[in-house]
Amino acid sequence: MDWKRSLRSRLAARSAPKKSEQELKDEEMELFTKYYMEWKGGRKSGNTSYTNIPRFYYRLPAEDEVLLQKLREESRAVFLQRKSRELLDNEELQNLWFLLDKHQTSPMIGEEAMINYENFLKVGEKAGPKCKQFFTAKIFAKLLHNDPYGRISIMQFFNYVMRKVWLHQTRIGLSLYDVAGQGYLRESDLENYILELIPTLPQLDGLEKSFYSFYVCTAVRKFFFFLDPLRTGKIKIQDILACSFLDDLLELRDEELSKESQETNWFSAPSALRVYGQYLNLDKDHNGMLSKEELSRYGTGTLTNIFLDRVFQECLTYDGEMDYKTYLDFVLALENRKEPAALQYIFKLLDIENKGYLNVFSLNYFFRAIQEQMKIHGQEPVSFQDVKDEIFDMVKPKDPYKISLQDLINSSQGDTVTSILIDLNGFWTYENREVLVASDNDNTADVDDT
Repeated sequence: MDWKRSLRSRLAARSAPKKSEQELKDEEMELFTKYYMEWKGGRKSGNTSYTNIPRFYYRLPAEDEVLLQKLREESRAVFLQRKSRELLDNEELQNLWFLLDKHQTSPMIGEEAMINYENFLKVGEKAGPKCKQFFTAKIFAKLLHNDPYGRISIMQFFNYVMRKVWLHQTRIGLSLYDVAGQGYLRESDLENYILELIPTLPQLDGLEKSFYSFYVCTAVRKFFFFLDPLRTGKIKIQDILACSFLDDLLELRDEELSKESQETNWFSAPSALRVYGQYLNLDKDHNGMLSKEELSRYGTGTLTNIFLDRVFQECLTYDGEMDYKTYLDFVLALENRKEPAALQYIFKLLDIENKGYLNVFSLNYFFRAIQEQMKIHGQEPVSFQDVKDEIFDMVKPKDPYKISLQDLINSSQGDTVTSILIDLNGFWTYENREVLVASDNDNTADVDDT
């Protein structure tokens, strides 16, 4: 009977020796491995695409792995040298210009030589392998501008090639200072680059070597103030190439650069000496740092005390005093108030509650200091309600009760709004804008009459 068999098997199981805990674990692992390999093998047989995925992550060598670090440095140097050899040199550029001029297509437009697509391709074949990348239909179409014969300007094309070669040369030059090899420059890397660049810039020949460190600091701060808004301490090389700062810096190679151009160029010797001279003039106790009282004389001396308090609360100071580097950020923000990076700097100071927006309380907090200064100068204080309404009308924020940083930037009125709140002279200029415009028009009319 079935119950007899069940009883016998039960008794046999009891009499069999029990497996140890380790044996049970081994059996469990054996079963897991068996089923896992069956599952993995089944997936492998169904889809083999994973075998074609290339390796995309390479671990950077640690600091103590000296040999690997040296190998990496040498590999990068060889790679950059190879890339440098791929660029057109002066002789090859001259040859390219000769070929383009020889294959120009008539008629000329004024004095500008043109070339059609057929001759464009012929030049590409004769110019050599290094030029092949420039002779594509895409580039030709990019430079084609309403010519009735379907041609492009030879000069425009040649300038395009020159610009590309310059960008690649500069990229390679900057990459040599990229110690980490990750496509960005730290502050010390950019300082080294600019320091070694100084002797190649004729417009900086007059600088004394003792001033080099201050010049480098002045130049580097502009890059980091505008290109590193999150203050990470590093800038992408691509961002450096994409902005105009490097063009402004390398413009100093021009020995005949006009005085006007030098005055408007942050990197010029007169500009750097002006900024550093202002810093020294403000430093009355000659300790190399600026106190709040010393900074209050900046510009026209009409910045409000409340704003200056916020500067020293939020910015990096040493025993309550500001160093030259922090002063440079301050100057860059106030001299470029239309720029998003400058507005971000000032907005952080105005946002006293750290809420990410300015409300009526914030505006009133800063404008009261303007009203107090007006009383000191014997002027009738302007009503805050009127100013508040004008600010919200100018900015037109998404939320009618809050002004965000993006609202300020989008309105294109950020410089006016910030001037009204932090600087008596800025507020006076805004308040009397109609009188000033009329005065300018009268002066212009007088000049025209003479």
